[in-house]
Amino acid sequence: MAEINRSLAFWKSFPIFEDFSSEMIDEIIGMVRLRHWPTGTVIFQRGDKGNYMILLTKGRIKVSLFTTHGKELSLRHFEPGALIGEMSVLDGEPRSADATATVASEGYVIGQYEFRAFMDSNRQAGRAVVNFLCRRLRETNQQLETIALYNLDARVARFLLASLRQVHGEHLPEEARLDLPLNQVEFGAILGASRPRINRAILSLEVVGAIKRKGTIIDCNVARLEKIADPDD
Repeated sequence: MAEINRSLAFWKSFPIFEDFSSEMIDEIIGMVRLRHWPTGTVIFQRGDKGNYMILLTKGRIKVSLFTTHGKELSLRHFEPGALIGEMSVLDGEPRSADATATVASEGYVIGQYEFRAFMDSNRQAGRAVVNFLCRRLRETNQQLETIALYNLDARVARFLLASLRQVHGEHLPEEARLDLPLNQVEFGAILGASRPRINRAILSLEVVGAIKRKGTIIDCNVARLEKIADPDD
């Protein structure tokens, strides 16, 4: 059985735990179990009981919805460092979307009963989790704003900047590299656009020098992306 990572810095790198004390982190470590999901694994589906949440450490997990006609709406692609499935753990309601491992993935899982008991006995943890959920809601509002109010070039630029901030934090360097293993169909599903339109938008960003692509690696000129992301009216 793999050794559980006990580094305080590692656990605080998950946004939900960044305000936790070392004693609280020790309690969390005592709850977790390491899990592995091969490529293509449907980890949970909409309507399932939400009896655990995932702290992703390797791979990528897609969260999506399907219509009755089989059309998929991709809500988000989660990279290492993300928390997945926390809403059902906290409110006791069924899963609201499907989660699928798009590549071989692994992470720590925390059971609903253990985490809710921990929250009930620790007010500081409760406040930290509320702060985390508020940040998550703000991110969702920004995603909806991006899709509703901006042209596609701006939407792609905003998506790339948001992805960079997940790696570098709010203060981005002038030049930053992003490993983005998404195909254009997945990209389009996130941003609400067809594959050909996504392709044209990416080419447009390349022409103006905002990005350079090599496989899944994208070198970004942050200033140019920011200018495209917030175009003048």
